[in-house]
Amino acid sequence: MPQKVTIQDIADALGVSRNTVSKALNNTGVLADATKEKILQKAVEMGYKHFAYMPALPIQPKAGEIHEIALMTCSMPTGSHFGAHMLNTFQEKISSQGCRLSIYMIRENDIESLSLPNGFNAESTDGIICIEMFDQSYSQLISNLDLPTLFVDTGANPSSCSLDADLLYMENHDSIYQLVCKIIEHGKKNIGFAGDIYHCQSFYERWKGYRDALEDSGIPFSPDNCFTESGKHPYSDTKWLSKKLSALPQLPEVFICANDFIAIDIMKALKALGISVPDDIWLCGFDNSMESRIIEPHLTTVHIPSSAMGYIAADLLLSRIDDPGIPYRTMHVKTVVKYRSSTNITE
Repeated sequence: MPQKVTIQDIADALGVSRNTVSKALNNTGVLADATKEKILQKAVEMGYKHFAYMPALPIQPKAGEIHEIALMTCSMPTGSHFGAHMLNTFQEKISSQGCRLSIYMIRENDIESLSLPNGFNAESTDGIICIEMFDQSYSQLISNLDLPTLFVDTGANPSSCSLDADLLYMENHDSIYQLVCKIIEHGKKNIGFAGDIYHCQSFYERWKGYRDALEDSGIPFSPDNCFTESGKHPYSDTKWLSKKLSALPQLPEVFICANDFIAIDIMKALKALGISVPDDIWLCGFDNSMESRIIEPHLTTVHIPSSAMGYIAADLLLSRIDDPGIPYRTMHVKTVVKYRSSTNITE
């Protein structure tokens, strides 16, 4: 059995600290983009567990077979992010078809200048998968390369930039609609929402599911109940959240959060204010992350079939490469609400 590759092995190979490698692989702390990209590529080459299905060296394809698929991302999914699990099965499927995956980190200056990443060669690339790529102008740039391309989630309102690509989403609207209706059935009417609704299309669809459930239930929407500021950083700042919560004219009975991490940070802020979940307020997330099952109380959330999405993503991209002329497809993969103790609702 081959020896397991460790973080220390990668650090030794690159001549950097173990802590630096850990930051890159777990997307924590502050690192230069070039350093992060170098570490991720070395992890692929060495077969580190996050990238166990990636071949360490380029595969020489047979006639007609695929050579290279490019992963373009502004933020490499790691840890319990649904994209990390999805990438594992995506890699497994494409590797079985004789493909290798090259990672290209898209930096802020790439987006600002609308420049393709260093080292990317369109002529030697058979297909592109984009994850955590929400800038519409940059997405349009990639789409205009006329290469088979799959976007896993997009910027909000993707129809405004007409991408010539396949689009893959988890189902967002209906699961949140179902969740809010169930909460209303349990007598709750003062329901708020937290998260940047224009961060990505999935967040926007979750917002729409929340709004539609209120409207169809005859409950007026109150913007006073919502935190929808742009950006992701404010929502991880418990002091900022505590100030926002304290400034509310009335605490909602329930918060629907755009993902689990926002919900967990709000839970921490509520606890700091002496407000109990679920006794004083109910809290819901989205993603069914590992953290949602560990935090107390356990978080009501929505499960994304991440591993299955990886296989579906591979099938979509490989079929596009095999037949570029097929109509472009937009697919939503069904999600499932998981009721837990943060809402006192039993399934």
